[in-house]
Amino acid sequence: MENEKIIEIKGLSKKFKSLTAVDNLNLNVLKGDVFGFLGPNGAGKSTTIRMMLTLIKPNSGSIKLFGESLNGNRNKLLGKIGAIVEKPDLYGYLSAYKNLEILGKISGCDVSQKRIMEILELVGLSARAKSKVKTFSHGMKQRLGIAQALLHDPELIILDEPTTGLDPQGMKEIRELILNLSREKKKTIFLSSHILHEVELVANRMIIINKGKTVIEGYVDELLKSSTIKVTVEVDNGEKMRSLITGSGWGDKLESSGEQKFVFLIDKNEIPLLVKYLVDCGVNLQAVIPQRSLEEYFLNITEKN
Repeated sequence: MENEKIIEIKGLSKKFKSLTAVDNLNLNVLKGDVFGFLGPNGAGKSTTIRMMLTLIKPNSGSIKLFGESLNGNRNKLLGKIGAIVEKPDLYGYLSAYKNLEILGKISGCDVSQKRIMEILELVGLSARAKSKVKTFSHGMKQRLGIAQALLHDPELIILDEPTTGLDPQGMKEIRELILNLSREKKKTIFLSSHILHEVELVANRMIIINKGKTVIEGYVDELLKSSTIKVTVEVDNGEKMRSLITGSGWGDKLESSGEQKFVFLIDKNEIPLLVKYLVDCGVNLQAVIPQRSLEEYFLNITEKN
């Protein structure tokens, strides 16, 4: 069903003594979404996820999963969810295969050899099925954790900071896995992360929360369409650069400058025009560094709230 709501949260609040961690939060995740759940540290992201998984109880508000209230349908609804909250729990002295086999038996789902090997293949670990987990890199452990979450073939996958602590290669592997789960396996994915560039590359919809409240929610492309970005230009001759900019239309778009660094606030499409202008004027460019659009959007939104 088009626009079917997989997660529907209304007026959700949670207090810990005098601290309000989540404050009247509203969000909707649609079937097939890779949904980015963004916010500064302490914004209430992990608390929200824990309430969705019934690990803690809200003070008020409602949570619906797959169109049904979480109250009274806990086991039925959680059986359709696979989740990783923080780092996965793994037995380091056992193999990847054995870890999945044990978890399958505990959870009561299909643990046939074929199924386990299918999941290991999906997360790119089939060649290391018999290797002890203690020999795995951090990225491999994260992928095995996702394999645990996939063992019972869930419809919804909740990932809380899945790329934390990973090197660029590990991030790339997790990103490709998320995209594969979405596009090929048709899973709905709820992705909480503070690594904005990663979210921008995989999410189609997102929400930004701050101080436990919804700031903005919508389609990533639409939210970023009208936003400008910061572009830092580094040169070897700051005086020449400054005189050129002052006498041109680019001066109105200069946000700040130093001895050799100049920061412009411009539309993404204007970057090639700025570079061409400077090169044609004989400026020796050492670097042109655009700040990620989602990062700039995120900072602008959260600083206003």
